[in-house]
Amino acid sequence: MGVSDLYFPDEPKGPSMKTKCPGPETEAKLAELSTVFDTKNAIFVADFYNSLGNYICDADGNILLDAYCQISSIALGYNNPELLKTTKTKEMSVALANRPALACFPSTDYYKILKEGLLSVAPEGLDKVYTAHTGSDANEMAFKAALLYQATKKRGGKPFTKEEKASVMKNEFPGASDMAILSFTKGFHGRLFGSLSTTHSKPIHKLDMPAFKWPVAPFPVLKYPLEDHVEENKEEEANCLKELDHILATYPHQIAAAIIEPVQSEGGDNHASPTFFKGVRELTKKHGVLMIVDEVQCGGGGSGKIWLHQHYGITPDIMTFSKKMQNAGFFFHDPAIAGDTPSRQFNTWFGDPSKALIARTIVHEIKKNHLLDEVTKTGDYLYSKLDAIRKKHLKLMLNLRGQHRGFFVGFDLPTVELRDKFIYTCRQKGLNLGGCGDKAVRLRPALVFQPNTLIFLPKLWMNPSRLLNRLQTGRIYKIN
Repeated sequence: MGVSDLYFPDEPKGPSMKTKCPGPETEAKLAELSTVFDTKNAIFVADFYNSLGNYICDADGNILLDAYCQISSIALGYNNPELLKTTKTKEMSVALANRPALACFPSTDYYKILKEGLLSVAPEGLDKVYTAHTGSDANEMAFKAALLYQATKKRGGKPFTKEEKASVMKNEFPGASDMAILSFTKGFHGRLFGSLSTTHSKPIHKLDMPAFKWPVAPFPVLKYPLEDHVEENKEEEANCLKELDHILATYPHQIAAAIIEPVQSEGGDNHASPTFFKGVRELTKKHGVLMIVDEVQCGGGGSGKIWLHQHYGITPDIMTFSKKMQNAGFFFHDPAIAGDTPSRQFNTWFGDPSKALIARTIVHEIKKNHLLDEVTKTGDYLYSKLDAIRKKHLKLMLNLRGQHRGFFVGFDLPTVELRDKFIYTCRQKGLNLGGCGDKAVRLRPALVFQPNTLIFLPKLWMNPSRLLNRLQTGRIYKIN
C-alpha cells in the first residue's frame, strides 16, 4: 500500500477523459468569468470539489493525473483529509474570523503555531522567521531586510541625518539607498517591483515596467548527460564564479545581497552542481554580501529534502519560501536582519495564522508518513523511466536533468512549439504537466505521488514513440 492509499483510498485508478481539455463547460465558464476576472492565462476551469489526491477534475468532468499541482503548490494532494480536518478546528475558525495585524497584535498561540510548524523544519543555522503572503512578497521582504541590514551596519549606530530625512522624501540619495541586489541570468523571483528587477526568465514578465539597474551574474548552462560533459561543465561553473567574483569586486555601488534559486524553476528548470553553490556562498562571504536562497518553488519537500539547498551543504543568510508550504516568508538567524527600528519591515497582516496552521499540518504529515523518503524513491524511479525514454529518442528528449533531486525533474524538447504541443497532447490523454523557460517540461507533483501512480500514466506518455513521431510530423491534435 502506497502513502497515497493511506490518505485517498477512493482515489481514481487512472485518468478519465470525457471531452477535450479545455471542453465546452470550461469554455462556457471561462466566458462567464472573463466578464469580471482576467482569464487570459487560464488552462482549464478546475472542479476542486471533485478533485482527489493526485488527480484534478475539470468543469467537464475530465479527471487528469496532475504532475503540475497548481504550479508546485499542492503538497499533500487534493482534498487531503488531514488538511480538511485542520480547516474545521476552532484554531482555524478563530484565525479566519479575527485575522490579526500580526506585527501589532500577534495572537496568543502564534508562537506555538510557528514552533510546531514552520520553525520545526527551519533550515540549518536559521532559527527565526518572518511570515508573508506570497513568494514575491517574501522576496521583497528579504530584499528590504538585506538593504536595511547593510545600511544599519554602514551607519555604525549613528542617527539619521537631516539630509537623509529630507532627501528620502524626494526619492533622492543619500536618504534613498543606491545599494543593489544581485541576481542571476534566467532567474525568477517574482513580479513585484523589486523582485521583478531580479527576474530574468522571459521578456514578457518585465516589458513596460520600470526597473532597478541592478547587477546580473551568469548562471551556469550545463550540458547533459552530466557524466559525458564533466570537464566542460566544471569549466562553465568556474567561469560563472569568476565573473560573479568580478562583479562583486567592481560594481560601482554596494551590493547588499545576492539572490539565487537552488533550481531555476520558471527560467527553464536549470540545475547547477553543489560545487557551484558552495562557490557562490564563499564569494558572498568574501565580499560581505548576504546570500538569499529563494526556495519559493523549490522548498517543501519536492526534492526529497525539505529545502532543496540542503542537497548542496550550504547555509544562506536568508531563505525565502512559499508554494508547497501554503505559507510564505523567510528564515534567518542574525537578529540584525530583523532591523533595529519598528515600522521599517512592516505591513498590516504580516502573513496569516490560518496559512501557518495549514503549514503546520503539512509539516506534521511529512514527518509522520516519511514523505521525504517516499519522494526520493519515487523520484529515482521516475527519473529512471524518463532516462530510458531519452535513450530511445536522443534527438527529441533533450537535457534530462534532476537525477537524485526527487520530483525536480525536467527535460527539453527541440523547440518551444514542440514543447507546447507535447504538453497539450499529454493533457488530452489525462496528464497535466507544466512548461517553463524556452522549451522545457517540468514535473511538480504532490509529495504523495507514488510509483504505483505512474503505472496509470497515459499510454501515449509511457510509450512515447507514437507521440514523438506525431510531434515531428505535425500529425497531432489541433492546438488552440
